[in-house]
Amino acid sequence: MLIGFIGLGKLGMPCAEAVADKGYHVNGYDIASKQSTKIDIKNSIQEVIEQSDIILVATPTPHEEGYDGREPTSHKEPKDFNYDSVKEVLTECNKHIKQEQVLALISTVLPGTIRRELAPLVTNTKLIYNPYLIAMGSVSWDMLNPEMIIVGTMKGVQATATRAQSLLNFYTMVCNNKPRIEFGTWEEAEAIKIFYNTFISNKLALVNMIQDVAERLGNMDVDVVTKALAKSTQRINSPAYMKAGMGDGGACHPRDNIALRWLAKDIGLGYDLFQSIMTAREKQAENMAKAILKYGKNIYFTSDTYKPNTNLIDGSYSLLVQHYVKKHGGTLVNGFDTLVEVIVRVHDSDKITADNKTIIFDPWRTYPKANNVVYYGK
Repeated sequence: MLIGFIGLGKLGMPCAEAVADKGYHVNGYDIASKQSTKIDIKNSIQEVIEQSDIILVATPTPHEEGYDGREPTSHKEPKDFNYDSVKEVLTECNKHIKQEQVLALISTVLPGTIRRELAPLVTNTKLIYNPYLIAMGSVSWDMLNPEMIIVGTMKGVQATATRAQSLLNFYTMVCNNKPRIEFGTWEEAEAIKIFYNTFISNKLALVNMIQDVAERLGNMDVDVVTKALAKSTQRINSPAYMKAGMGDGGACHPRDNIALRWLAKDIGLGYDLFQSIMTAREKQAENMAKAILKYGKNIYFTSDTYKPNTNLIDGSYSLLVQHYVKKHGGTLVNGFDTLVEVIVRVHDSDKITADNKTIIFDPWRTYPKANNVVYYGK
């Protein structure tokens, strides 16, 4: 199996040489002059494609000048990455590639980019999105010991994606560990990659905020707090709360964030993460309400409570969504009567029966799929 890397920068070169160290013949090309004792540097993209079975495109997707975070950006207009180089490379690849060859992009792009801008450039084979989760300083190790292999295709159906399977077979042979495979559509693969990175950014922002609070308040060691949280494996560092559905509620979560808004102002942090959290919570509830109202105006919610098997409504997200349903012209119906057009399944444990004239709106996507069941987020 012959491997080709197009783009031999800070990502492509270490990865290409790591694969070569595994005994593979690796062809490489970069627009800039490169040297390597481990890979076969070619003079053109055409040469790489003609002499490779799997071609991995590691062309940069740079940000605009002043948008890399080394200087303030929060006041600037947000901007997407620049995909010009990737487009040029994929267009050139398409001129020479054959249908049976594997062409995979490993560069970072935003969700929606491949279907909208990049896939239309590749007509002679099927474009695969295969982003890497790597960190500078450990690129080679990360490539050979990945937390997961992310593979995105047009339809996201692994059983019918023969080129994707060839790519996965390659990683099975080259990786030192046995990484899990996360297979999906282009958009799902794009999202896994970008949100993986931003989860880390949000985590750091939160722990550094705790540091700022400790500095302002005194009598508080940030490491005592963060170490206690780091050992919390039931909810914080666990799969808990990683299933999208209804938002959080109860007598603690919303009110704690609201109170911390006051503390942030009182001690002069200069920023308010909690306002962003509460704004997002409310906008997400409003988005859900608007989605519900697409299917009818007379709405029945299976529960008003924030938690199943209780009668507690403190901080109820169900009631918050109901607030926005009414705001946007919906009518709340009590009980299953002839007026009901949409039943909202508040808790993923709720059992519902409805005739085919009534839509069941399921934010949890676990109720049995049927003609009258609508999944939110899928």
